[in-house]
Amino acid sequence: MQRRRFIASTLAAGAALPFATVRAQTAPLPTAPVRIVVGFPPGGGTDVMARVMAQKLATLWGVPVTVENKAGAGGVIAAEYVAKQPNNGTTLLMTNISNHAIAPALYPTLGYVVERDFTPLVLVGVTPNLLICNPSKPARTVKDLVALCRDKPGTVTFGSSGAGASQHLAIELFKLRAGVDALHVPYRGSGPMLTDLIGGQIDYSFETMTSATPHVASGKLVAIAQTRPRRSKAHPEVPTVAELGFPGFDASTWYGLVGPAQMNAAMVQRMNEDFNRVLALPDVAEKLASYGAEDGGGSAAKFAEFIGTEKDKWARVVKEAKVTV
Repeated sequence: MQRRRFIASTLAAGAALPFATVRAQTAPLPTAPVRIVVGFPPGGGTDVMARVMAQKLATLWGVPVTVENKAGAGGVIAAEYVAKQPNNGTTLLMTNISNHAIAPALYPTLGYVVERDFTPLVLVGVTPNLLICNPSKPARTVKDLVALCRDKPGTVTFGSSGAGASQHLAIELFKLRAGVDALHVPYRGSGPMLTDLIGGQIDYSFETMTSATPHVASGKLVAIAQTRPRRSKAHPEVPTVAELGFPGFDASTWYGLVGPAQMNAAMVQRMNEDFNRVLALPDVAEKLASYGAEDGGGSAAKFAEFIGTEKDKWARVVKEAKVTV
């Protein structure tokens, strides 16, 4: 069966997707509709990244590419689901730090093994978390927040998108480094957590820059600090936790595409090339940059190595902070 092959055409500012199509006989791409499964409700960082990619891939591949949300357990439910799907390229997972790097250290009976049950495809981007709060909160610097947590141990609330999510581990790392106690409040996704943060039901959050940015821009929330070692270009005015008294502090969130285990090597190579092509589109690059997503792209092998490094890092944090879910 003939399959579509797409070649980038002349890029123009604001163009939706500058690809032209030609037929090829052996392009190893799925010809059936493709689903990108997301382990969180709509509105969170992982969901946003998936929808940015899905729209472009649908045009590039000439088949419907939809986003399917399967929320719960910090993305673990979605990961377990995708691990059991056919490896023909029609079901992919927009994975992130939660289910691919943190969950293996948190869940002793996890229903998948990252290295055995998935095929890494591409790293989409790495973003800082933003330490955010409602504008009504009096402690709006890292110094004041640390003092507040010490003054009221175990009572200052920090929301996350779920137990074991990147926001949760950012809280635990912060508690560990600052020597404070605080109350973690897990939600079923960033969307409902942000609603309560804006409404004042919880106090703070280390939320992904992707989902926090629109609320910070609108003035509904205040950004106190960011959590990568260097300032993101999307928020150059927001200092890092590292520069505010905690050198080396790094609690980044990352997103990437994976498929079930043992996908066809030629398909993996072709998909990786197309993902990199989409990430390089000016409008996609601009959108991802506006959310602080940097350092995306590269080979599937590079992404696999990155996942391994992240797993080791967060396993140490889980052990040292004695994190349980």
